[in-house]
Amino acid sequence: MTELKQQNQDLKLNSSIQSEPLTTIELDGRKITILGTAHVSQASADKVQELIATHEYDAVAVELCPSRHNAIVNPDSMAKMDLFKVVKSGQASMVAASLALSAYQQRMAEQFGIEPGAEMKIAISDAQKFNLPVALIDREIGTTLKRVYRNVPWWKRFSLFSGLFASIVSKEEVTEKEIEHLKEGDVLESTFSQFAEDEQDLFKPLINERDQFMSASLIKELRENDYQHILAIVGAGHMKGMEKILKDRTIEHPTQTIAELNVIPEGSKWVSYIPWFIVALILIGFTIGFSRSPDLGLSLILDWVLINGGLAAIGALIAMAHPLTILTAFVAAPITSLNPMIGAGMVTAAAEIYLRKPQVGDFSRLRSDATSLKGWWNNQVTRILLIFILSSFGSAIGTYVAGFRIFGKLSGA
Repeated sequence: MTELKQQNQDLKLNSSIQSEPLTTIELDGRKITILGTAHVSQASADKVQELIATHEYDAVAVELCPSRHNAIVNPDSMAKMDLFKVVKSGQASMVAASLALSAYQQRMAEQFGIEPGAEMKIAISDAQKFNLPVALIDREIGTTLKRVYRNVPWWKRFSLFSGLFASIVSKEEVTEKEIEHLKEGDVLESTFSQFAEDEQDLFKPLINERDQFMSASLIKELRENDYQHILAIVGAGHMKGMEKILKDRTIEHPTQTIAELNVIPEGSKWVSYIPWFIVALILIGFTIGFSRSPDLGLSLILDWVLINGGLAAIGALIAMAHPLTILTAFVAAPITSLNPMIGAGMVTAAAEIYLRKPQVGDFSRLRSDATSLKGWWNNQVTRILLIFILSSFGSAIGTYVAGFRIFGKLSGA
């Protein structure tokens, strides 16, 4: 019975391997074979192994960007992150979003006993075993996240990314429906679609653009390296789009296409003027207050300091910042709010890094700690990211609350 059971399992495995979507496209006398994989399927990983072992290919291309590839081949890369540089460059929120994204996928992996992206790891290791070059054809995840941010209407951005972070807090198990969605599509698209009100907002930057980017990358690899046959391993959700692009020959200048898709779109100009407009209104309010009476002017400034600084400090307190960092938030927020070029979060995060510098252990535990709410507060790296986000959020709320308070006093005076 045991032998029969094993034979049935083998037949089932072979059937699922054979069912993996596969297509070969000829370009200028050379070939690109695209394997559409399910990022949570063992059958996909087995199919990758089987194809590479045929020795029919002189290169392997994978749906990875340099950052995600580095995370696979160098799991300790997070330990080398310059946290101060991340904060100074304004990348703290993006790093936090990436960690939250990884945390959601890790929670799913633990629940179902699967390893998202296992086929990519096998592709890399087997390609190295057979001395085949590995081409990273996907767009940088940071660029994709930024283009997602720009493509989603501004009033939906908060709900989208707050939903992503809420996935860490949630104790609900990932449903079978979500897993099936992931098997049919793309890891990034599947994850974000759990929190998006309208998936069409996400389709262009997450799927359509990356279809074009990866197709252009494959054409570029063929032309520059004179490969005769490339095996491209991508999520099944990208296969149809890439096949159409490559067959229709819609990309004539791949380098140009890649450059265009790497550009971060500028936000609406009128949105960038809003912070300066608010600052101007606040300063006008102070001027009007002092013109009426010194006591009124001082009262308005006191309200500004207490409300703006107080809410920023509360944000830092919620993130369990150092007492001096909380004090820094209180002092810095009323000042930085009058200069949109510098955020309160940048100052408080820098203060926390100086006062409680993360240890090597914090970086080494970063990915595992990011999978739980408690871990985000216990790990000094993620806590600094929280301090940045929550103190910035507190200061932003404080700006509007204090503004209404100021003009309420002026109208009643």
